[in-house]
Amino acid sequence: MSDDVLADYEAEQRSLYEVLCVLRDDPWVLPTPADGWDVRDSVAHLADTEEVAVDTMTGGPRSVNDEAARYPTSEAFTEAGCERGRSMAGVEVREWWWTAAARCRAELAAFDRSARVPWGLGMGWRAFVTARLMEHWAHGLDIRTAVGAPAEDTDRLRHIAWICTNALPYAFGVAGVTPPDGRTLRVEVTGPSGEVWGYGPEDATDRVTGPAGQWCRLAVQRIGRADAPDLVADGPVAELALTSARAFL
Repeated sequence: MSDDVLADYEAEQRSLYEVLCVLRDDPWVLPTPADGWDVRDSVAHLADTEEVAVDTMTGGPRSVNDEAARYPTSEAFTEAGCERGRSMAGVEVREWWWTAAARCRAELAAFDRSARVPWGLGMGWRAFVTARLMEHWAHGLDIRTAVGAPAEDTDRLRHIAWICTNALPYAFGVAGVTPPDGRTLRVEVTGPSGEVWGYGPEDATDRVTGPAGQWCRLAVQRIGRADAPDLVADGPVAELALTSARAFL
């Protein structure tokens, strides 16, 4: 499974690159569903965070914990990457991202699988690669919406569904909710191929079931609960999961 996620990470990036390669000047400034961001901003953010990811793994000057500390807020840190892209043409931003992405993949391939990546409080290798995949998928949804390129779900979602489920304790903390004592949760979602992916104890008291695409979009906050009609919550923790899901800082 470990190297599968790295291959799927590259496949997700290549899929987005194909979309970006057909763009000319005007589409780069089309607004995306991300408030205040156009297509160029979204790609610049991906490029910037790929560079930060590389320095975080290699001990470079822009390691995330050091880099973020230079800004008054996390939002200002994120916006700085977009500002850098705004001084470039769209094609230049695309190639900035593509170069940074290739270097990031190479560093991930060489990274010690047993070590932790010092991103925030630290992440295991699999979780870190999956987080990068998730970020590209989520911003790729925004870009595709802006330029009218349909988003086709793939079984790469199994990785994103996994990290979205694992992020639930964090999501509950952000939402300020506490699951009731004595309850456990299993998430069972169906991928595009029809395979069912399960996360959490099989004998859990509560379950979330439904399409993986809806679960992942809900957790990366590209849709709301009302836009995920096929997700079913069985139990109070499952209800909290569907109202509080959040898989990013």
